Order: sequence, then structure tokens, then C-alpha cells
Amino acid sequence: MTVLCLVEVVDGAIRDASKRALAFARALAESAGEDVTAAWFGSAGSVGLAELGAAGVRVGHAILLGDDVGYAPVAWARALADLADEESVSAVIAAATDRGNEVLAHLAAITDVPMAANCVSATWSGVGQVDLVRQRWAGSLLEEAGLDSPLPLLTVAADAVALPEAGLAGTAGVEPVVRTYEPVLAEGDLLVQATESVDRKSGVSLATARVVVGGGRGVGGPEGFAVLEELADLLGGALGVSRVVTSQGWRPHRQQVGQTGTKITPELYLACGISGAIQHMAGCQGAKTIVAINTDPDAPIIAKANYAVIGDLHQILPALIAALKAADHPG
Repeated sequence: MTVLCLVEVVDGAIRDASKRALAFARALAESAGEDVTAAWFGSAGSVGLAELGAAGVRVGHAILLGDDVGYAPVAWARALADLADEESVSAVIAAATDRGNEVLAHLAAITDVPMAANCVSATWSGVGQVDLVRQRWAGSLLEEAGLDSPLPLLTVAADAVALPEAGLAGTAGVEPVVRTYEPVLAEGDLLVQATESVDRKSGVSLATARVVVGGGRGVGGPEGFAVLEELADLLGGALGVSRVVTSQGWRPHRQQVGQTGTKITPELYLACGISGAIQHMAGCQGAKTIVAINTDPDAPIIAKANYAVIGDLHQILPALIAALKAADHPG
């Protein structure tokens, strides 16, 4: 038996969320002396095999749907269902990204088995029985549960597994054997698919950015975000916003951090003019370091921040940007 992990690939690189999911899958497999295998949608050469080998993957499955097929959640789920049946898979793991949760939800419907989302840890307690801990209420509490299923389906919470600085833990240098898999799909499996993606201004994804510069009501209006964007670019990061910002129409919803937005896990979250409502904190609690800039010393986010700067962001950020530019170009 083997634990199968769905790997999401962007421009030939494994997403950080999938690296974490691989580490989670490996821990689950090792709790019962099983192996971990990986599956991705694309050619054998579309993913870094060294990274998979470092994660302990010895067999990888390159799933081919056709060059003209974009992201198709039902087709992805159908392919995983057939692959799991053919390969005697004991469990299927995916990152708790938009795609991971959607695909495994379809997979649960196809296979008629339960799915547990936002898991933090999992171990086998018996045949088809998993003891797990998962996040509930946007991560504000942890639930200990048991899952009894012939094929447990689990998605891994964004901040559940630490990502080592040097990459994935494991035995480096042993690339997995890659097998090509072409599923047989019904016409209905391809009714819904993404055929075009909107390009971001920056190539950095909010969900995987190592640095996030966040802005809230204190920014003052749409024009106030120019300085935040400049700072995010200088730091190689992404721009995030609070819910009130999107509600006012100042920034698009895809940039929202929080319970109803994106959960982030950066090394640094620089929160500017954000009060820190509980819904927002649910989305940024995975940040390693939070630095809050706010004129209100009693703002809720100040109590949660690792560092706080009490002052006007419109004065502090230009000074910070000037210092960063001077450091890059001394003299």
C-alpha cells in the first residue's frame, strides 16, 4: 500500500503548499511502514524530480489529460480515483489550497468516501482508520478526530508542516521512477475547466509569498496602496489587504487576507493600518513574524504582533523604502 499525494506545479516548480503536503503524506505513510508516491498533472519533465526524491518519493505519476485541457477539477478527481484504484492507494493527500480542496471534494463524491480538510497531523491507528488533528473555525481551534474510511482523503492546512530552509527533508539524490498515466474520461468530466489565468502584476503568489505587505482601512483609500506595492516589490513579496479594503472596492478580493480570503504563511507579515479583527488574524496567524504599523496602540493586532511601530504609515513607509533603496545602492 502507498499514500498518494497530489502535487501542484507552477512553471516547473512544486508549490510550497504541496511540499508541505508531501512531508505530511510521508509522515502518515511512515506511521504504518508504507511508501509515499506523488501524482501531478503534466508531463514527466514538468516537475523537479530531485525535489520529489528529497521528499522520499520513489514513484511518481505524470497524469496526461491532453495539451488543450486546462485545470478541470472533475477530470482531475476522476483520474486520481482511477489511479488510486489501480495502485492500491491507502490514502490521498493534497494541500488545502483552492485546487486541493476542490479536487478532493470531487474525489470524495466520486468514490463515496469522507474527506477531512485542513488537517494538521494524521497517523494510522488501524486498517482504514486514521487519527487526525485538524483546524476548525478558521484555525481558532483544533479538533481531534478519528476517520474510518477505505480511502481517507485529507487536505493539509497551510501552516501545518514547517518548510525546511534547505527544501524538503529526506534522502537527496535519488530521483523517483516516473510512470505516465492517461485516464479514460467521460465527456462530462471536462465540462468545467479553467482555460485562461489572469496574470498577476507580480509573479509572487499571496498564498506562498515569503513576505507579505498588508494594508487596511488606515491606508486611507485606493491611491494609498501605491507605496505598499512599491515596498512589496522591493522586498520580493506580495500585497495583501483586509476585508474592509475589498468591501470598499479599493482592492480586488483575490488580495484579501483572512477567514474569507487567503490564509498566508510568510516569514514576514508587515501589517499597515490594519486593526486586526479576528477574521483577519485567522488568515495571518501562520506568519512567522508579524510587524504592525498603526497609529492606535490599542489596536487588537498590536497584541498579536511580534513587533509594533506606533506611528503614521504614510511617514514610516516612505522612510523605509528610502532606507532599502540606499542599502541596495550605497553612496
